Amino acid sequence: MQPDKPKIKEYAGGWITEREGTGVPGFLKLAYIVIAGSALTYFLVYMYGDVNQPDRGSLVRAMNAATEASGALMYAIAAMILIFGIVVLAFSFAKPHD
Repeated sequence: MQPDKPKIKEYAGGWITEREGTGVPGFLKLAYIVIAGSALTYFLVYMYGDVNQPDRGSLVRAMNAATEASGALMYAIAAMILIFGIVVLAFSFAKPHD
């Protein structure tokens, strides 16, 4: 009698494999939270460039004045980052499915 071997699922033509029924590891769930939060924070802080930098801040402010950056577009992109982060977190914390 052969011992039961765990079923291995393959994705992307065998480049990604996992044992059937296993969940996402805890450290990876934490990494998802940190990466999504960091991306959103970075985008919101530097949405209009590094305007407070002593050397090139005046150039960034001049470029922003000349190009008239769209605040609505920037917040729409931030919303997309937030939605993507929520979807990834929902997927990683969801119960594994067959």
